[in-house]
Amino acid sequence: MATQTGPVTEAGEKSEHQLPGMHDAVRLLTNLRASMAHHELVEGKQLSPLIAYLSAWQSMRLSRTHADMLADPRFSLGCRFFLDDIYAPKDFSQRDYDGHRIYNFMNRFLPEATLAPLAMALEVNSLTQQLDLALAEAMRTHLGVEDRFDRAQYEEAYRLCDNYDVRRRQIRLIVTVGQQLERVRRVPFIQATLRLARRPAQQLGWYEMQDFLERGYHAWKSIREPEIFLANIGEREMAILDRIYGMPGGAPEANPFLVSDGGQPEIVLI
Repeated sequence: MATQTGPVTEAGEKSEHQLPGMHDAVRLLTNLRASMAHHELVEGKQLSPLIAYLSAWQSMRLSRTHADMLADPRFSLGCRFFLDDIYAPKDFSQRDYDGHRIYNFMNRFLPEATLAPLAMALEVNSLTQQLDLALAEAMRTHLGVEDRFDRAQYEEAYRLCDNYDVRRRQIRLIVTVGQQLERVRRVPFIQATLRLARRPAQQLGWYEMQDFLERGYHAWKSIREPEIFLANIGEREMAILDRIYGMPGGAPEANPFLVSDGGQPEIVLI
């Protein structure tokens, strides 16, 4: 249950409690129309053939590593949202810009603990993009890859980047985001606030971001055993990373990507 709120603060001031109270939600909705300008469009980016292939390859790899959870009703909606809306071969320039702008707006009205998942999700997204760009650059510069690659080239580029600690941090951040979401989703009026924000957000042109936030919330709320979901992701992704870098406890060579769909362990895009 959310902690009780203290005295109502002036609009634009954040209260000090750790989870939001009803006053926070009311102030957020009251100021949504007055404080946010209309939606701003940003110029999209054309994904290079290599980045597009890399994104598609990694999305397929994730879907095969975690195929058992995709097929499990306890986890399926959350897994599918991650693959389709977080890690897909699409240009997310608009979504990323909107995400930072939404965060800066809500940060004026909601306690930081409530926004911690969004702040960390933005950090994970930025870090993931940086890592993918570095991986693609290593393939181009050192391995002569222009678009498609095989497993050996992918893993060699991983090692050439020499950023094991950063990759480990990326995995830990993903798990931490989930843990923070689990804490926040128990606040009783989060869903109602999202629903009430829908009309003013859409009137201002924030269609895609509002839809993304609502679907993301429902996807996470659908996960019935989040501790198992997060443990599986953390343990599997660390085992794959450790194998690529030759660390102890890595995934076995017989199943290098811990494929759980019963098929061949090799990942190949046609």
